[in-house]
Amino acid sequence: MTLRRTVLPALCVTTAWLTLVLGAGAAGRTPSSPQAQQFQQKLRSIEENAGRTTVRPQRVTLLESELNAFLGGPGATLPAGILNPKVTLLGSGQVSGTAIVDLDAVRKSSQSSAFSPMAYLSGKLPVSVTGVLTSHDGQAQFALQSAQVNGLSVPKVLINELVAYYLRSADLPSGLSLDSPFPLPDRIKQIDVQRGQAIIIQ
Repeated sequence: MTLRRTVLPALCVTTAWLTLVLGAGAAGRTPSSPQAQQFQQKLRSIEENAGRTTVRPQRVTLLESELNAFLGGPGATLPAGILNPKVTLLGSGQVSGTAIVDLDAVRKSSQSSAFSPMAYLSGKLPVSVTGVLTSHDGQAQFALQSAQVNGLSVPKVLINELVAYYLRSADLPSGLSLDSPFPLPDRIKQIDVQRGQAIIIQ
């Protein structure tokens, strides 16, 4: 998996909002704002370094403002059903994210029962998640602290359904559980979330 296809990204509703955001694929268009362009250049630096035979140790600082500028511009291709994402890097590993999520699409594609909380939600609603991202030696894990849909607290099982839906791929046909450790892409060793910035260590 590459950095653009993993997905903070969290960094939006994924095992870490940050991981989903970092995985937002480029649409082949140049971002319109200088901050978004800077973010895209930093992503390319990480990917190019990962493609070397021997990775050159480096630390790349991704600013919260750059990240959100990239997400809001034409340079990012977000997963279908996610609108207006915003990530807040709170420090000490804590990440918060919000987005408008098409819950109808998730419900129709999931294998949840009629007793699942997802069965009672519909439409495009604001979803917010806060948790702590820890990482070490190329592996990361997200610990959920709180989650809300349309301003109301929701159980962890609902967020698990969203995570599984948005992380499904050829490598992960069933998605990924919220608590599952996951490998960092592009030979990244660690993501250090500080207030207003995330330091990517390769």
